[in-house]
Amino acid sequence: MDNQLIANLSMLYTDRPMLERFSAAAEYGFSGVEIQFPYDWSAHELKEAADKAGVRIHLINVPAGDLLQGGRGLSCYDEQQDDFRKACALALQYGSVLAVEKINVLAGNIDNTSHRKACLNCYIDNLRYAAELFLSEGITLSFEAINNLDMPGYLCSSFDEMLAIFQKVAHPNAGMQYDIYHMARMGEDIAHQLEYYGDKIAHIQFADCPGRGAPGSGDLPLGEYFQLIAASDYMGVVAAEYKTQDNENRDYGWLILS
Repeated sequence: MDNQLIANLSMLYTDRPMLERFSAAAEYGFSGVEIQFPYDWSAHELKEAADKAGVRIHLINVPAGDLLQGGRGLSCYDEQQDDFRKACALALQYGSVLAVEKINVLAGNIDNTSHRKACLNCYIDNLRYAAELFLSEGITLSFEAINNLDMPGYLCSSFDEMLAIFQKVAHPNAGMQYDIYHMARMGEDIAHQLEYYGDKIAHIQFADCPGRGAPGSGDLPLGEYFQLIAASDYMGVVAAEYKTQDNENRDYGWLILS
């Protein structure tokens, strides 16, 4: 494919310590990497490992508090705005040292549907704040939809919800993060969306579906999707963010064919 392939080091090569995953990605032909939450390591040691391996770190996430443990996260509740802004400052500090292109802001889990409108408005305000903040370092803000089967309480699950948020944020430094796996789980028209919304997408990730495994482990026509991405107005990288099975051929054999 024409777009560069990068590896998500939070999900790939997890049999190795983080600082050794950069060279593993390079050995397997990836030109760059992304890290979901890099904050357990110093930014400088991560940058040194990336430089030594000759790969670029393209994306990180803003710290999300207790989100991945089923909590509210930091970005959707007014009473957590101070914590959210501190998290953005830390992400920007890391992003500056790591020279990333994008920083992703996850939404939160909604514990009461009656709170949805207020949470949505708070998230939109916070995305505008982060987009403006990251602009100071030339870093683009991204945000994503996550399917409501894997994360039932997540604020933004469908493409239409993500697009509506994008339109309401209306900031030139904000774009959608399109995860092919999550959209497949939601039954979205992936081919149409990749073809027609490339100019509004800041970052693309993929895994096969079902199972969220490597290409070829599920039913998705990922090769066709890659061709659509290459022909679209999307100009960024495409990130492999899938679950590995500790089997060399099943996890990485597809790279020989791509």
